[in-house]
Amino acid sequence: MLYRIIIGTLVVLASFGVWKGVTLAQSQANKPPAPPPLAEPARSPYQFSIAATGIIEAARENVNVATTKPGLVTKVWPGVGSDVKTGDPLFQIDPREATARASTLRAQLAVEDAAIAAAQVALAEARDQLQRVSSPAYAKVITEDELKRRTFAVQSAEAQITRNTAQLEAAKAQLAQAEIEREVLTVRASRDGRILRLNLREGEYANANPPEPLMVLGDIDTLQIRADVDEQNAPLIQLNSRATAYIKGDSKNQLPLTFVRIDPFVVPKKSLTGDSTERVDTRVLQVIFNLKKPDGKMLYVGQQVDVYIETTLVPAP
Repeated sequence: MLYRIIIGTLVVLASFGVWKGVTLAQSQANKPPAPPPLAEPARSPYQFSIAATGIIEAARENVNVATTKPGLVTKVWPGVGSDVKTGDPLFQIDPREATARASTLRAQLAVEDAAIAAAQVALAEARDQLQRVSSPAYAKVITEDELKRRTFAVQSAEAQITRNTAQLEAAKAQLAQAEIEREVLTVRASRDGRILRLNLREGEYANANPPEPLMVLGDIDTLQIRADVDEQNAPLIQLNSRATAYIKGDSKNQLPLTFVRIDPFVVPKKSLTGDSTERVDTRVLQVIFNLKKPDGKMLYVGQQVDVYIETTLVPAP
């Protein structure tokens, strides 16, 4: 009896296994094939090369526009994508306080001018009085004390003019300083370029040390690529090496690069956020290449690319 129960159980298990196998085979047969990748990965066109990650940037590098005086923004002239020339106004910090101080100093100049005019009249009178008592007609009637007193009056009037003149020059210098302080409240473009980012609006408060740049200015007529080469591959980098770049997602169209320079300072590698406070273990050597814009293809500053740098050196095993 027990033998028949065991045999039956084995038959049931075997039947279940066969059914499970058939079901699994059918599901595998009906499963659609895995889709191909959206984009083929880029491949190096050189026999020996070093792979690096690059960022497209303006040829003269981007300018993070800032202000030396924090305050309320009252005017923003250009928008994102606007082209500006050197010296064009970008934005203005509230100038009312600086304007009022300049007006006060201009009024002070008028006061100093009037004081000099009054001192000149007093000097003329003192000199006339001294000249009168110094004539021969007064030689016998003027006392020595009176003569000295009138002489000192002339010297005092001359010193007063000197003092007022110095105060006038000081007021002019203060006015010039106030004008400069008012002028720097209008932040101007330091070079020709295009506004790439704008993190400022009218009515906002601009800090002198903001967490993000108030504006980013760059010359995008000529682009370059900053390639980050891991420090263990740094000894393999050679001057004037050929290099090729591929835009992420486009492995068919090569971007030929021209060697510019090697920044001779190994720096911590930054992630795509660019936050300088991020802690990373990898350090990189940055290699700069000029990039010629391809016809009919848009490239953007900040775009990430794959870079392959040719080398004739092979790392030791």
